[in-house]
Amino acid sequence: MRVPGKVLSLALGASTLLISGALQAETRIVTSIKPVELIVSAIATEDMQTTSLVPPGSSPHNYSMKPSQRQALENADVIFWVGPDMESFLNRLLSGHEFSGRTVALMDTEQDHREDVNEEQYHDGGHGHGHDHSDGEDPHIWVDPELAIEMAETIRDALAALEGVDAAALNENLEQFKVSVRETDGNIRERLMPARDISLFSYHEAFTRFAEHYELKLEGVLTLNPELSPGARHIAEIQAKLRNANHPCLLTEPQFNRQWWRSITEDLDVTFSTWDPLATDIEVTPDGYNNFQQSIVDAVLECLPENTEH
Repeated sequence: MRVPGKVLSLALGASTLLISGALQAETRIVTSIKPVELIVSAIATEDMQTTSLVPPGSSPHNYSMKPSQRQALENADVIFWVGPDMESFLNRLLSGHEFSGRTVALMDTEQDHREDVNEEQYHDGGHGHGHDHSDGEDPHIWVDPELAIEMAETIRDALAALEGVDAAALNENLEQFKVSVRETDGNIRERLMPARDISLFSYHEAFTRFAEHYELKLEGVLTLNPELSPGARHIAEIQAKLRNANHPCLLTEPQFNRQWWRSITEDLDVTFSTWDPLATDIEVTPDGYNNFQQSIVDAVLECLPENTEH
């Protein structure tokens, strides 16, 4: 049957209004990096849309935004980032009045005064840092599950303050997240038992909080600033540690120069394993954060003698 043009037009118009209303009702959330998005997605309700700015293969330490991403920030109801010590490319933009009312930093710089491990050795040569931790703080807070729970609580509070949201559902999601993260934490501790005595080295300090939480032996960090080469003295110190270490394993990251760390470990008996602090291959689901944590464990277990690849 042929539908009269006027009736069809009215029907299409009504459909357009319904679709438009649904889109307008959707809460738009922008996160700086994917690990933050994984935590947000565990807390957010189904009518909330999440996205992250830094794409796969890029680093938040030197990223340059596209115009479309600036538009996404302008359209966002709330913006989550770790903070100025981490995503330096957002510092100037998010410090302005345009975004100040809807931007949430997840790192409490006043509360966290962790003593940096062997900090002096990483300042060799007087190099500056792409993300400044001169006060000894490590901004890679998401790799520590207890800090991830604190991040989730902050996220819940920020989302609950938005107009028209289901606060009860947010609270339920938060409680489920806490339970699942702590269950995963116990499982991870058991999985990592065989790796307790391995001498681990990391490309930069992103792995430090994970190692501390699970009492792993992180004996050296190649560079605090992955955008600059460390000084010659620091490289020599790391090479000496690698020679004297118990089955040394270097945890590298896919975002950074492979040839550089290969060159400084040449002729050394070192195992290599790759982990991804930005969770590039992890699907954004309510359980994505736990899957991310397990992926770190997988990388560490690749360092075991029976799994080694030099």
